[in-house]
Amino acid sequence: MKQTHNNYFIALLGSENVYSDKAHLLAYSYDATRERFEPDAVLFPRDENDVSAILKYCNIHRIPIVPRGAGSGFTGGALPSSGGVVLAFEKHMNKILEIDMQNMVAIVQPGVINMDLQRAVEEVGLFYPPDPASQEYSTIGGNVSENAGGMRAAKYGITKDYVMAIRAVRPNGDIIKAGKRTIKDVAGYNIAGILIASEGTLAVITEVTLRLIPKPKMTKTAMGVFDSVNSAMEAVYKTMASGVTPVAMEFLDNLTIRAVEQTFHKGLPVDAGAILVTDVDGNLEDDLNFQLAQIQKVFEQNGCSEFRIAKNDTEAADLWFARRNASPALSVYGSKKLNEDVTVPRAVLPELLEKFYAIADKYDIKIPCFGHTGDGNVHTNVMVDGSDPEQVKIAYKAIEEVFQATVDLGGTLSGEHGIGLAKAPYMKMAFTPEEMQLFQDIKQAFDPNNILNPIKMGLL
Repeated sequence: MKQTHNNYFIALLGSENVYSDKAHLLAYSYDATRERFEPDAVLFPRDENDVSAILKYCNIHRIPIVPRGAGSGFTGGALPSSGGVVLAFEKHMNKILEIDMQNMVAIVQPGVINMDLQRAVEEVGLFYPPDPASQEYSTIGGNVSENAGGMRAAKYGITKDYVMAIRAVRPNGDIIKAGKRTIKDVAGYNIAGILIASEGTLAVITEVTLRLIPKPKMTKTAMGVFDSVNSAMEAVYKTMASGVTPVAMEFLDNLTIRAVEQTFHKGLPVDAGAILVTDVDGNLEDDLNFQLAQIQKVFEQNGCSEFRIAKNDTEAADLWFARRNASPALSVYGSKKLNEDVTVPRAVLPELLEKFYAIADKYDIKIPCFGHTGDGNVHTNVMVDGSDPEQVKIAYKAIEEVFQATVDLGGTLSGEHGIGLAKAPYMKMAFTPEEMQLFQDIKQAFDPNNILNPIKMGLL
């Protein structure tokens, strides 16, 4: 970066908030994809006015800007692939500004850690449900930018369902507020809805107002063992249509079960076609027992050979262990994992999994699957030897077919990971030229000089 630009940022923020040394550039060059792109500088804004001044300056000088939370994304959304500056919020803009008990809302800055917010609101009897797997370190700003989900999405929805208002800064430095603290608001365009899942390509989020709900008093966990993955998938959508809405409905296929057992030796049923792990919650013991009885009935009608109910928190943690440790265990199948999070209507889950396993057979590779089947979200993992260029080439061919199968069944390329760089090449598979042009028009309206997170989401 030119020294004149560096001098401006130092004068604005102080030298303690401007870094261009190699250590910082490396630290902010990658995310969970493990791809690396070094920025020219890392900036730590202290408040919204700093963000406004930075954007205004960068807009004039055409300096790319990448807003960054914890860098936990799987699609390269926070990678500075065009150079420029990274805006990091964990140092200063990381505060819970308010928890409003009467209206059940929280107002937070973008650098607040998801789990810190959950713990803070639960101390006063409230509940923030979105629980991405990265909840211990991912930030609310990143969650909003990617519209993060989690295991509780089957009952409680995802991040967008809790965002009431957003404060943000446009590339020209204008500060805007989208949405209100009110339950109802139909005045004007839904700008907050456009900013959610925009991956930092339209504006920089500086504050979020989130809806909270009362915390349920109790939770119970159960696991069903199925002879085939098809039977398990049938049980998922039939359970959701039976009048019971589990908090979570997570599945592991046989390949995933075997990987977890090989890695952790937990006594899992390695001959099972699939397992489903589910939670129910509520305020009355009888209600939870009724929900579990209904789930057990549907499971057994659809080929469940064993149904276990956890008797306490320790047993519940044991039932959830396999699901929570599924992703790292898959390394037994290869050093390179293409991890996708496709989502389809629940009723076509059996057909979707059949298509995935047919793709695996076609290319003679392993595609273990697990994920949030309660909301139709499957984590599909193409596993190959990363040191073999031919294997890697095959993996990308398989992923393209995975996406095509998903789109053909009325699904989407991503349920929670976003598009970023990794899925950008496939956007035209899922959207018409007219729809892609509309996305580009929205980008142009917000960011005519294309300084905010350029080339992400398949946008120029």
